[in-house]
Amino acid sequence: MTLIESFASVRPGSALAEAMEKRAEILRLSEAAHDAVLLPREPGGLSHGLRAALAARMARLNRSPALASHYETLVARADEATTASLANPGTNVTDRRTAEIVRHADRLTLAPREATRAHVDALREVGVTDADIVRLSELAAFVNYQVRVIAGITLIGGMR
Repeated sequence: MTLIESFASVRPGSALAEAMEKRAEILRLSEAAHDAVLLPREPGGLSHGLRAALAARMARLNRSPALASHYETLVARADEATTASLANPGTNVTDRRTAEIVRHADRLTLAPREATRAHVDALREVGVTDADIVRLSELAAFVNYQVRVIAGITLIGGMR
């Protein structure tokens, strides 16, 4: 069972499980995307702990506590004291680079249409590389996609 199926409470053998089985490739690709954006071999300037903390934060901002809990396990596994607290929205961030990364992740989660080139430039100004800006955007896109897919499947599953 994939993470999406698990968090959407898809019961094995149910009509929903059978329908999901027909979309197995999409679920497999979603699992691969999860690993690619959260646990890449080369994390660049976004450590595994920072990625996990931002993912947990995004899940919380989307009111998805079960998904946030999943990402909290990755935060704990990363064992990075400096990034762990970022999993909680409202955390005070004093480092300028980290603060800008958090602001941008929050923006991409709560108001993605408001993201502008000026916001990207602000990331560059605090030393975030273009490759890391892309990595951050991929992480936000994936977590927000995952939240929406889980919510949709959960709704469909409740329509019995």
